[in-house]
Amino acid sequence: MRIAVAGATGNIGSLTVAALARDGHDVVRISRSLGVDLSTGQGLDDALTGVEAVIDATSGPARDRAETVAFFHTATANLLAAEQRAGVRHHVLLSIVGISRIEGNAHYAGKREQERLVETGPVPWTIVPATQFHDFAATVVAWTEKDGAAPIAPLLVQPIAPGDVADILAEVALDEPQGRHRDVAGPDAQDLVDMARRTLEARGRTVRLVPTWSSVLGLDMAGDVLLPGKDARIAPTGFDEWLRALSDAA
Repeated sequence: MRIAVAGATGNIGSLTVAALARDGHDVVRISRSLGVDLSTGQGLDDALTGVEAVIDATSGPARDRAETVAFFHTATANLLAAEQRAGVRHHVLLSIVGISRIEGNAHYAGKREQERLVETGPVPWTIVPATQFHDFAATVVAWTEKDGAAPIAPLLVQPIAPGDVADILAEVALDEPQGRHRDVAGPDAQDLVDMARRTLEARGRTVRLVPTWSSVLGLDMAGDVLLPGKDARIAPTGFDEWLRALSDAA
């Protein structure tokens, strides 16, 4: 099957490309660095020739809300229009659990706009909401670290391995469009501060963590907001297993 992956050079995109290729599919990689630009539409028509399904694993700027929403709006509209012209039968969007309940996050506002366009668009679709990835705590530390200290919110999350997300996206793309897929998550709930501490230890780094809600992640993410629904699909790889692999590679 000929399947295109948008955001093919990113974290999840590259893993999804590998999962599809492993199973013998003809994979088209869509990325600005590869000459296909979602923001302008350049190269999209040629890239989607003969494509039956598209997996959208793109990310966007996390600057201000208006800029992020505008980016996702333009990129998604261009992609969907090109898919319609090419006769693509299935658009699969990777989204995030809990974004409908969180107003203060610019990236989540952009993802909501992306979902809206897919849901009202011309191509049959499946939206796959995933929880935060196993490396999310380290990403937050990278955002906030200064002078050896990093403010970090004590979020409750149920993280999922990026490789498991890629496998699920590849599987969903082969199936018929489902509308909104059930949440996908890892097997265990975790505290983000503890995740950060353990990830830093596994990587041999020393950073003083400062638990606080006065950081890039606010109180609107507290409680069970980021946890998956009760009918969630639980992926196999737990945080401890991912961490052991990280330690072994260090």
